[in-house]
Amino acid sequence: MITRVLAGYTATKAGRDALALAARIAITTGARLDVVVVLPGIGRSVITPPDAAYDRYVREQAEGWLAEAIEAVPSEITCMTYLRAADSVGEGLVAAADEFGASVLVVGAANGAPRRHHRIGTAANELLHLSHVPVILAPRGFRKREGAGIPRITAGVGVELDADGLLAAAAAFATATGAALRLVSLVTTNFPADLDTGLIRIAAAAHTEEIVNHVREHLDIEAEVLAAEGDNMMEAVDGLDWLAGEIFFVGSSRLAQPGQVFLGAAGVRLLRALPVPVAVIPRPRPGIGPNVGSASDPAKG
Repeated sequence: MITRVLAGYTATKAGRDALALAARIAITTGARLDVVVVLPGIGRSVITPPDAAYDRYVREQAEGWLAEAIEAVPSEITCMTYLRAADSVGEGLVAAADEFGASVLVVGAANGAPRRHHRIGTAANELLHLSHVPVILAPRGFRKREGAGIPRITAGVGVELDADGLLAAAAAFATATGAALRLVSLVTTNFPADLDTGLIRIAAAAHTEEIVNHVREHLDIEAEVLAAEGDNMMEAVDGLDWLAGEIFFVGSSRLAQPGQVFLGAAGVRLLRALPVPVAVIPRPRPGIGPNVGSASDPAKG
């Protein structure tokens, strides 16, 4: 189950985007919302002498930001706020997520992101290489999205169906939020552009059938399965329809350590093309299922 949602907050539009998405997930699942502001380097190094007055000013300012944040959270959500000091924002959020036992960690886009799209900043980049829980990235402007709830979870599926636990995690999150589940085959994006289109269609049909069989055998949930078309992943996802509040799931790179998130170069390119929130799940530990939601273990028939 999703029991605690952690929002990495800053007093910026990106911070409000993250808070809006985190609150939507919390209210949909009945989870507790933890809003965390990390003050990087407040203790400073041995080179810079401590300044109690400055530290007090920064803390008071951050407490004001948290007061503003909690005012924006719907009253039916159980919400707590926290200040943390760390060498970096990413390090502080990872430590807080581990301390609280967070189910997911939500952050916003960096400055300069196109509207409704993503740009990875320093803190998000750290999380996408260090986090032990799923990291969900809110696109620029998410706070302005209409509607409520999480209507659909979409997962992009590569050649190896569930080597990274992606299908199980997406199904678990869909079950926890009551969302519909859509699985999109991205296998055609791995072929050369000049390959015969008939062969590409045959390969796509075969891959979607594999996905259907995998879901039927391993996951206790209904899912829409389709093949995305395009010469690359960006073209493929650009041709898909999207619902307000929908979340796209992507697995970690094979370079990730078990139980840790790692978004590779292909994942970063895909992220930039998507106009919806993106969840990056940790590579599963051997013998342990996904750490979100409550879908059945994919290792069991």
